[in-house]
Amino acid sequence: MFRFIVRRLLQLIPTLLGLSLLLFVWLHRLPGGPETALLGERGTPETRAMIRRQLGLDQPLWVQYGRFMKRLLRGDFGSSIDTKQPVLDEFLARFPGTVELTVAALIFAIGIGIPLGYLAARRRAGWLDNLSVGGSLVAVCVPIFFLGYLVKQLFAVKLGWFPPTGRQDVTIDATRVTGFYVLDGMLTGEFDAAWNAIMHLILPGLTLASIPLAIIVRITRASVLEVLGEDYVRTARAKGLTERRIRGRHVLRNAMLPVVTVLGLLTGGLLSGAVLTETVFAFTGIGHFIRQAIDNRDYPVMMGFIMIIAVIYVLVNLLVDLSYSLIDPRVRVR
Repeated sequence: MFRFIVRRLLQLIPTLLGLSLLLFVWLHRLPGGPETALLGERGTPETRAMIRRQLGLDQPLWVQYGRFMKRLLRGDFGSSIDTKQPVLDEFLARFPGTVELTVAALIFAIGIGIPLGYLAARRRAGWLDNLSVGGSLVAVCVPIFFLGYLVKQLFAVKLGWFPPTGRQDVTIDATRVTGFYVLDGMLTGEFDAAWNAIMHLILPGLTLASIPLAIIVRITRASVLEVLGEDYVRTARAKGLTERRIRGRHVLRNAMLPVVTVLGLLTGGLLSGAVLTETVFAFTGIGHFIRQAIDNRDYPVMMGFIMIIAVIYVLVNLLVDLSYSLIDPRVRVR
């Protein structure tokens, strides 16, 4: 187990090195630049050249990349061109919001997707199966931004059931401890603030969960159908085991391995792909800030945020691999 973890962590080095190189070249080949975002279209060539010189963007690309890697090895991701704050500080300030949104989306996706996929498989070709399969296809096809505006208009604007934007009402004077608004409300006993933060998470959480929910339903359904046809399930029934014991010990446990694999990929994707959802709901997380950085050609923010997210993505999938042996004792990580 320990050797496996060390080997996977060592594999992280060339992965991040290649990612940093490709990302650095791609970002610096984008049209425009920070000087355009700072000065607008009315900047003179002299002022543009001065800003590029101050930011070091007039140097050859390989010199800029070498300077970036030296800072990166020291844990320094540079400073934002827009806010002038360290990139790592900006990330840590907004990461709790994205984590809360990701957790909310996973709760919806797992809590609905796995039971629905299992029931669809148990009632194959029935109305529930047809409805879940058709609904999952629709959920995958509907764009996130369109679904976000739709639920926001219906449930927030027209019905007024949920707040339309933000992480918490600005009128609430909540105590900040960890940056996780729900957790902060629980720790400080400000349960009204925690509940308000939860209400702000429901609509963006459901929106972000739409595609993962559809995928989990399809994967769970297919996996359960495959396991139900295995010989050991028929043998368990022939031995007189109860359906409850068969479902828990033989069907669900074996059917969860591909679901866990997909969950690992989806979790990393949710952490890095909440840009549209956070933009629609003005949710102050890393996705919303990355969109602003793209608009402003804020290279240090884009580089730093994407590199940190890549590390988190790999670590999440490492935890998924390690969880295999807990779900199925026959699987051992070597």
